[in-house]
Amino acid sequence: MAAAITAAAAGCRVTVLEHGERPCRKILATGNGRCNMTNRHMDPEQCYRGGTPGFASAVISQVTVDRTLNFFSGLGLPVKDRSGYIYPRSGQAASVADTLILEAERLGVRIRCKTHVTAVEQMEHGFRITADLTEKAEKEAFRSKFSGRKVILAAGGKAAPSSGSDGSGYELARSLGHRIIPPLPALVQLTCRGKLFRQLAGIRTEGTVSLYVDGLSAASDRGELQLTDYGISGIPVFQVSRFASVALSEGRRVEARIDFLPEFSDEETVLFLQKRRSLLGAREGRDFLTGVVPWKLGCTLMSQAGISLSDLSSMIPDRKLERLAEQLKRFPAEITGTRSFDQAQVCCGGAAVDQIDPSSMESLTVPGLYLTGELLDIDGICGGYNLQWAWSTGILAGQSAANILKKDGG
Repeated sequence: MAAAITAAAAGCRVTVLEHGERPCRKILATGNGRCNMTNRHMDPEQCYRGGTPGFASAVISQVTVDRTLNFFSGLGLPVKDRSGYIYPRSGQAASVADTLILEAERLGVRIRCKTHVTAVEQMEHGFRITADLTEKAEKEAFRSKFSGRKVILAAGGKAAPSSGSDGSGYELARSLGHRIIPPLPALVQLTCRGKLFRQLAGIRTEGTVSLYVDGLSAASDRGELQLTDYGISGIPVFQVSRFASVALSEGRRVEARIDFLPEFSDEETVLFLQKRRSLLGAREGRDFLTGVVPWKLGCTLMSQAGISLSDLSSMIPDRKLERLAEQLKRFPAEITGTRSFDQAQVCCGGAAVDQIDPSSMESLTVPGLYLTGELLDIDGICGGYNLQWAWSTGILAGQSAANILKKDGG
């Protein structure tokens, strides 16, 4: 929609082929229905993964956060800034979707819904697009043809397929000669080995999750963690999950270590526990960590350290306090997989960006073809960065396609 609006505003005749019942459906689920549109804390080299070095920076430097906000301001959408996290002022994702649709309609963009593109073919003077159209009234599918001087693929990835992301864009890009890095779930929960997590299901606590691949540090993030019956979740887990996805797909060993006291060093943790033993010696072991971590988690950590839950805290020997400190600082979790594309917020993988011109989003393989958004082998961290990638690549593609058409006089 960002691409369509930009191209139409430049005077192009634009048709959007949308295979859902309405465009922008995926926007409605972003930010828990509030739509975290973008983020002012923007360092592309830190906020985007995948692709080739410098590609994301080259794109974001052209369509910046400020330019994106000016784009939406020009469409009449006010925003609010929550410590750099940008939301529509209404607090409703539907406001963003409706604003895009209303502007596209105002500019005369033809939006064809329930139109599933099955093929894109390069012709001598443009492209021919084949689609299956499903008419609700007739309840039957029939094939239709469309044509265009330029084609922008903005089909998304495979994450959250219920919102319309079915992965069909990858096959369209592949059919046109683009190399596809196998898409995998990213910004997703991680599954862990062992029955212990069933005991911990439902716990939320502050902590740091550090990911190790074949024993080497791969990624780390801090925030609120969620322990579930299948493993671990929460934003810090989402932030490191793409590295687990890739490593597991390569058959490598992946482990997470959770630090439940990230504000303390190892030495400070031992001293902290020793002081609690002196102060709370009359407490039973089951209550020794009350107030430090959730009670159920505290009991599990005590047991894992070999400490009796019924003995008095004063009876805990130093060696077991040190084991408890180890559990608090490096609680191990063997990662066996990720949750499915159904639960993932985005994908890693996609169309290889070394076949894309970052100054225009035009294919280096097929002139006149543009690839955008999650279809590309670029994925952002949580916090509005994947939507910013959609806006930046869409606006840039729409602008570039329109400029070339103007030069050609078409």
